[in-house]
Amino acid sequence: MISIIIPTFNNLNYLKLCIDSIKKNSKFDNEILLHINEGSDGTLDYAKNNKLKYTHSIENEGLCIGCNKISKKIRFDLILYSHDDMYFCPSWDEVLINELNIIKTNKFYLSSIMINADPKIKGHLNFDAGNTINNFNEKKLLENYKKLEHTDFQGSTWAPHLIHKDLWNEIGGFSEEFSPGVGSDPDLNFKLWKAGVRIFKGVAKSKVYHFGSITLRKNSQLNIKVNAGSRANKIFLNKWGVSIKFFKKHYLRSNTNYEGPLDEPIKNVYYYIDLIKVKLTYCYNYLLN
Repeated sequence: MISIIIPTFNNLNYLKLCIDSIKKNSKFDNEILLHINEGSDGTLDYAKNNKLKYTHSIENEGLCIGCNKISKKIRFDLILYSHDDMYFCPSWDEVLINELNIIKTNKFYLSSIMINADPKIKGHLNFDAGNTINNFNEKKLLENYKKLEHTDFQGSTWAPHLIHKDLWNEIGGFSEEFSPGVGSDPDLNFKLWKAGVRIFKGVAKSKVYHFGSITLRKNSQLNIKVNAGSRANKIFLNKWGVSIKFFKKHYLRSNTNYEGPLDEPIKNVYYYIDLIKVKLTYCYNYLLN
């Protein structure tokens, strides 16, 4: 069984839908834990009335601090991190558990695949069952999600992702210097890489519907873009010596078909060209500081 941790920030209606989908569509009796940022919209009362485990901060602490806090209360060996604006499709958890029974190691990073209504979002499944909770068509989604096909893939969709709690504790969870959260997912992956993880797999038959960073869209001050020169990428570059884009391309080989555990990066001419570009960016950032 799985401990599902969900950071939430005044997003009660989506959170309710997310939790209802977990309860309705899970094969196993998983536990749900929340970190409630503010909770001024009734989220705190909802958690209390439904006897959910939670931690609470009066101000918004973001996902990094929130997930680290609530992860101390988990009961099971498997931790799944989810956004609060996701709808979990039937048997999502059974598919992941079956995968674990095959790989037979605790050194893994698995993620479900996201179904997005927005066709401009690349690398995922696209199907329009509504882009907000107000026009969400659950019946349409449940009648069609099995028909949406994708291969298992290298890398990850970042969330929802599943790791073993021993690995989570070993790497210290999310790195809080990335608070409120942008850039924390690839950083978590790099820490896992350093800890010896080589299975980074998107499991295509484990599906969630994603409304698309609703909290970020409602709170524009949190919408920090991850691109060259962004705060998140600067932190990542200074910490690891490579960019997020470089890490995804040459280490995780993101969005390519899954072919088994990863090897070390292939150091060919393309690797070194990209590495030179990264180092020039690093030097430029250093001079600016």
